[in-house]
Amino acid sequence: QDAYLDCTAGDNNLRVIRSLAKMNIFRLAGDMTHLLSIIVLLLKINTMKSCRGVSLKTQELYALVFITRYLDLFTNFISLYNTVMKCVFLASSFTIIYLIRYHKVIKVTYDRDQDTFRYYFLVLPCLVLAFVLNNERTVMEVLWTFSIYLEAVAILPQLVLLQRTQNIDNLTGNYVFLLGTYRGLYILNWIYRYMTEPGYRQWLVWISGIVQTIIYCDFFWYYIKSWRNNEKLALPA
Repeated sequence: QDAYLDCTAGDNNLRVIRSLAKMNIFRLAGDMTHLLSIIVLLLKINTMKSCRGVSLKTQELYALVFITRYLDLFTNFISLYNTVMKCVFLASSFTIIYLIRYHKVIKVTYDRDQDTFRYYFLVLPCLVLAFVLNNERTVMEVLWTFSIYLEAVAILPQLVLLQRTQNIDNLTGNYVFLLGTYRGLYILNWIYRYMTEPGYRQWLVWISGIVQTIIYCDFFWYYIKSWRNNEKLALPA
């Protein structure tokens, strides 16, 4: 996400000023699309009483992303919008994990045997990269950078699970599609800010966002293809 929800300690004051002054339609649409994706996932789990096709590994990675990104939640107030959105993302992540792990009905439907992606292959390289490539060598800034890198690849266990099970219901497919759309809208936000804000540069965030978008491209192709042909969504194994 962009500076509005990604504010951390290192250059916090500058980010606060920019975030309050530079909200635009693309960033707002991106935030709302991200929020909608979480609502769709919670709707699927609660109405169907099933988490089949949902990767717990990905949800735990997203929880780690939000925890390391929003460490400033109780130390730096930026705006009511900023605080509420951070709390919503944190609370929803923990709720989803709780439902999959502990709900007596839902946990039975978890694809445990298929959701076996070894996510330390994602966490450890992202952590090392954050130590090496960051904007400021402080704990808060390194953890914030780590969250940016990890978010770029956090969807991989989910995509792998969908390829393995070939069991993609409409709500799960829509959830992944909305997550990818949110990132696409943020890229439009970066382009808009680059064209309208002199000196605006966020190379680490931009590169991570582009990598994340590339990861979604294959899914997007099959999602749109299934929608146009009115077929059930299926990913190649």
